[in-house]
Amino acid sequence: MASAQLRIGLVRRGYSSSGGAETYLKRLAAGICAAGHEAHLFTGAEWPVEEWPFGALTRVPGASPLQFADELEKLRPGAGCDVWMSLERVWQCDLFRAGDGVHRAWLQRRAQLAGPWRRVADQWNAKHRAILQLEESLLAQQRAGRVIANSHMVQTEITATYDYPAARIDVVPNGVPVEQFRVSAEVRERTRLKLGLPGSEIVALFVGSGWERKGLRFAVDAIAHAAVPHLRLLVAGRGSPARYRGDAVQFLGVASELPALYAAADIFLLPTIYDPFSNACLEALAAGLPVITTRANGFAEIVEEGVHGSVIETPGDMAAIASALRRWCDSARREATRPRRFELGARFDISVNVARTLELLLATSRGG
Repeated sequence: MASAQLRIGLVRRGYSSSGGAETYLKRLAAGICAAGHEAHLFTGAEWPVEEWPFGALTRVPGASPLQFADELEKLRPGAGCDVWMSLERVWQCDLFRAGDGVHRAWLQRRAQLAGPWRRVADQWNAKHRAILQLEESLLAQQRAGRVIANSHMVQTEITATYDYPAARIDVVPNGVPVEQFRVSAEVRERTRLKLGLPGSEIVALFVGSGWERKGLRFAVDAIAHAAVPHLRLLVAGRGSPARYRGDAVQFLGVASELPALYAAADIFLLPTIYDPFSNACLEALAAGLPVITTRANGFAEIVEEGVHGSVIETPGDMAAIASALRRWCDSARREATRPRRFELGARFDISVNVARTLELLLATSRGG
């Protein structure tokens, strides 16, 4: 085996078994190793060592974002990394992947929907203030050498909010292993039977954690508002169901077999308040499902209305979401446009993202 060309330091503080950032980081690390480089993860205490078979793993102490960032600074000089890429807001790095978007933009969107009291509460929230402090270090003070944004929406937010140079921001959309989400009709039938879904049932699917930000309350209300017979909403992800119950809503918890779950569904619904570029929407697209989401989702940039799904201007527009649901409950419309969704989804295979990200890491290591 050839020796590693570069030692790449990758930073992510927390860990969730269902987290999109964690899944992405493992896919990226696999690509880094396949290209002959070394992936060295700097993370907190939560990341299981068995979930990182790609190289060295260094635990960085610190219970809070600021403590973690401070301790990482102490470790950096002796770590021996040729280039640093952070998926976390820290004090500085060579390449910052803003996969979580712009925190200040998210807080502003939430305050607009929740009212003035939310803005005041967020201003005094210690965690939010810490994240904003680190975000300002990377972007306003330009201590991130370059930035990867996963959508043009995020790129615009970074330049508008922090005056970070647009020339130093590369837009690299998310990617998923497309072939994993193309499963057989037999899997669909088997999964629907397991979930107790009769053939007449039309299934809208919501996947994700962080239910407030992803707009689950709007999804639940819209299902009722649509008034379509046999329309059911399946919710997969971590959250508290008690706050979101509805007559036609079924909570599944964290799903281990997502491709089968997408296959069992007919429509994907994510009326998010803020999403830089939803991986779940991309997975649904790869599975051939029409996606109903909002303009506040970077994924909306690739949607052709009426072909790949529907884009709602504001997440609280019940009439618009209900209308989109009724439109996509038409099975003939879904089937007629399904090949176009497969075609678009194929362009966002994870291999494309990994190859482009690795190019940027190599260029950054050379001072490019």
